Amino acid sequence: MGAFTFIDLFAGIGGIRLGFESIGGECVFSSEWDKFAQNTYSANHGELPQGDVTAIPEEQIPNHDLLLAGFPCQPFSHAGLKKGFDDTRGTLFFDIARILDAKKPRVVLLENVKGFVSHDKGNTFEVVRRILENQGYEVHWKVLNAKDFGVPQNRERIYIVGIRA
Repeated sequence: MGAFTFIDLFAGIGGIRLGFESIGGECVFSSEWDKFAQNTYSANHGELPQGDVTAIPEEQIPNHDLLLAGFPCQPFSHAGLKKGFDDTRGTLFFDIARILDAKKPRVVLLENVKGFVSHDKGNTFEVVRRILENQGYEVHWKVLNAKDFGVPQNRERIYIVGIRA
């Protein structure tokens, strides 16, 4: 794969960044609001992520080929209250959509908990899928378990990939 650029939203400590850098990607922007995660990200990657993505105008985000976002899962998790879009954290997908609309990267990769697929009888997932499709993305998704990839952890997550047609 040739060189490409990506942004890392809801970056945590930067784990997903490692994989994309290992195949030639260059991270041109990162965002994480948690101060402790920001400090660890900085120690791991040599840069301090920008703060709260809801306060960052899309004009301040560089153009990029790939948008990565492991957006907050608590509103959709079985361990949480399952309020979905009624939880402020659940509305953060709309900031992803705002950035996608402005920057139009060729690919978007979203990650969340397995329960995202069935939250609100599937309506939450359908809203996300429909918004991505309306923005010109062909949407594919799959629930994967970390244990199936040699990781000693039973961790099921949904991965949603959008490819701009």
